[in-house]
Amino acid sequence: MNIDFSRLPETLDALHLILGISAIVLLFLQVLTLTFTVLALLRQSTKTPQALAKPVEGSPPSAITERREEKPTPPPKPIVLREPTPDAALQLLSLLQSEARLLDFLKEDISAYADSEVGAAARIVHEGCRKVIEQHFDIAPVRTEEEGSRITVPKGFDPAEIRLTGHIVGNPPFSGVLVHRGWRAAKVKLPQLSEGHKVDILAPAEVEL
Repeated sequence: MNIDFSRLPETLDALHLILGISAIVLLFLQVLTLTFTVLALLRQSTKTPQALAKPVEGSPPSAITERREEKPTPPPKPIVLREPTPDAALQLLSLLQSEARLLDFLKEDISAYADSEVGAAARIVHEGCRKVIEQHFDIAPVRTEEEGSRITVPKGFDPAEIRLTGHIVGNPPFSGVLVHRGWRAAKVKLPQLSEGHKVDILAPAEVEL
């Protein structure tokens, strides 16, 4: 078959112009359709994990759902520091000085004295301090078991009452040996102070006339 190229149109008429524009429009529509199809697939792939996270009706809750339903851990309560009142401490020091000469003993340089002399003075201080403690405090042990016995520290124990030592592994309850029973002040019986009493004067200066 021979093609006569001399019969091909050398100029664009209206029909050929419409056909060319139609081809360009169809190509554009195909590209646009393909773009929307790809975007729809991408959007569906991002929604798939969320759909998996939703529990199906009648099925047990998944680990993801249980994790979402856990309540957030409340923040720890702030520690409120109380301002100490020095009156009671100063009053106790005054009593220990009055009955046991405790401040005189502690302020003295005992390096120049023999051990026997220090021991004799310590006995006097010990007797006076014990007298003050027994008169103004009711002291009781924290634990009633005998020292050296084996006890069980329960879960939720008060760390202010029991101090754990040694190799601590795991969670309570713990089993261990009672090394020291501890002490608690069951009652405090300090004498009342008169108005205008100077608690900072632990012992008055003594002048002999």
